Amino acid sequence: MSAPTTRARRRRPGWLPYLPYLIPGGVLFVVVIGYPLVTNVYISLFSWRGGLAPLEWIGADNYTELWHDAAFWTSFQNSVAMIVAMVIVPTAVGLVLAAVLFDYLGRRFGGRVASVLRATYYLPQILPVAVAGVLWNWILNAQTGALNEILRGLGVTDPPNWLGDPASALPSVMLVLIWVQIGYPVVIFMAALQRVDPELYEAAELDGAGWWRRFRAITIPQIRPETFVVTLTCTVAALKVFGPIYVLTRGGPESSTLVPSYYSYLNFFDKSRVGYGAAIATVLTVVIIVVAVVILALQARAERREEVAG
Repeated sequence: MSAPTTRARRRRPGWLPYLPYLIPGGVLFVVVIGYPLVTNVYISLFSWRGGLAPLEWIGADNYTELWHDAAFWTSFQNSVAMIVAMVIVPTAVGLVLAAVLFDYLGRRFGGRVASVLRATYYLPQILPVAVAGVLWNWILNAQTGALNEILRGLGVTDPPNWLGDPASALPSVMLVLIWVQIGYPVVIFMAALQRVDPELYEAAELDGAGWWRRFRAITIPQIRPETFVVTLTCTVAALKVFGPIYVLTRGGPESSTLVPSYYSYLNFFDKSRVGYGAAIATVLTVVIIVVAVVILALQARAERREEVAG
């Protein structure tokens, strides 16, 4: 037997030993993600009222209608506001809070104080959406809400209808989402800071660098990978946000808080336009995939630049 043939046989197993470990995950992916996704795309090509009603083939008509649907485009415009509320503001504020807790409060008052504050910021994340919705409905209720009662006590005779006025509903929902989301980046960034060499901060402090200069020169560069992770996960969550909208406003008033996921739900169940709702869900899925790929590509480019610079 020749040497090349022997080497080929030795190399042949390759990925085969890992096959028993890959099969359960592959089956789970097909059942939970693959099959529902393919079925959703298939249904989007039909006009169907659900249940036992017949499916009527209409091809790409649902997607053509979406292109001219003002409510559909309004929902995606509102998704930009969701990204601001769930990605940009929490990530920026969470980064500063994590740095303050780790580099300032933790060093001066001990790690226990920083841990307690970190848990406090994260508390809204573990609350069920329904509980958070009831809480904020009680705070923002136009008639009996705690916020308007405080405003009336301060002399405001006609306080805003926070969730019932198109002008204030979206900012109010954004405020709730910021409150819910801000603990997540704080926890991730504080965990990332644990791997940063404390001597870097000590050396910078000995050289006279203040907190802000240490934050810019040490904290931000050191936790850049976690920043990409937070940006990716929060952006995906913002694009498919559903629960807070359902609990607080049901997409109203006048579609001012409508988002794609709730608009899809609305067509699926309330309007019995299952094919149209499936088309909305399909477009949303494509948008999420594209955004995720772009963010991952930017992360890979940033890592290559760091390798070259290093």
